[in-house]
Amino acid sequence: MSVTSKSVLVTGGAGFIGSHLVDRLIADDPRKITVVDNFFLGNETNLDAARAARPDIEIIRLDASDLAAMQDVVTANEIDTIFDLAVVPLPTSLTYPAWTVQTNVGIATTFCEIVRRGLADRLVHLSSSEAYGSARYTPMDEEHPHDAITPYAASKSAADHIIESYVQTFGIDATVIRPFNNIGPRQNPGSYAGIVPIVIRKVLAGEPIEIFGDGEQTRDFIFVRDTADLVVQIHDTPAARGEVLNLATGTGTSINELVRRLLDALGAPDHPVIHGAERPGDVRTHLADVSRLQKVMPHQTPTLTDAALEEIVDWYRGLFQ
Repeated sequence: MSVTSKSVLVTGGAGFIGSHLVDRLIADDPRKITVVDNFFLGNETNLDAARAARPDIEIIRLDASDLAAMQDVVTANEIDTIFDLAVVPLPTSLTYPAWTVQTNVGIATTFCEIVRRGLADRLVHLSSSEAYGSARYTPMDEEHPHDAITPYAASKSAADHIIESYVQTFGIDATVIRPFNNIGPRQNPGSYAGIVPIVIRKVLAGEPIEIFGDGEQTRDFIFVRDTADLVVQIHDTPAARGEVLNLATGTGTSINELVRRLLDALGAPDHPVIHGAERPGDVRTHLADVSRLQKVMPHQTPTLTDAALEEIVDWYRGLFQ
């Protein structure tokens, strides 16, 4: 069930993970690639490599929650598979909660409906580990309760339930993937930046790094290209149909440890680090149980390597300097 010879749609394809997924899909030579992005977070420069490799790629500026518009796109491009990565992110939900919830739920419902109507064959939807909230137990498997803390997390949880309901009620071919914490080149360095670009920018500017709380909160960090590769493998695996799958390394890393490894990669191990107040809505522990993914799709479980961190640092040096 390879994407080769298929027409694929990637929503949020100009974003951080989405653009890496587009690059990975190109390696399998799909018949056609269409990207939909509203460029709220996405950046056209993220697709420069994709455009160079596939000049025929079509990039459309649209809101992925607009059912009528998306139905037109899917029909016009004879889409076989939808990779749905479009999302309004967590920080936005703290300022515009209603819009975040309505949009994120609308996106999932739109593509469920398109597949139900027989306009596309398969939906691969990227959810978020934030749907689980803080861990009641670790590692967190796919049956972990949804203790959503933020409106963003609640919207991702609701979207997952909508997709699962369409699978159960209408038998659509859909897979829900819950990635844990992705890091890598192209991660947004602006107002919604993650910790990695923030740390690198601070070091290059000679400013102290501020860590929320004590820094012992843990995340299951995964290199974004590993995520993109696994998403394509999940698509190609018949046993993944109808499943909900964690996508992670299965290894917890504290914020303190990540900062230390980044400082080593930057050649600045003694750079000053200060600790501030805890961040509102922050989750204390995130560690994935990846046994279901391993059972459905035997693969080499990725790890966050020093080489990956060095590549990330080099990319941001080029951006910031």
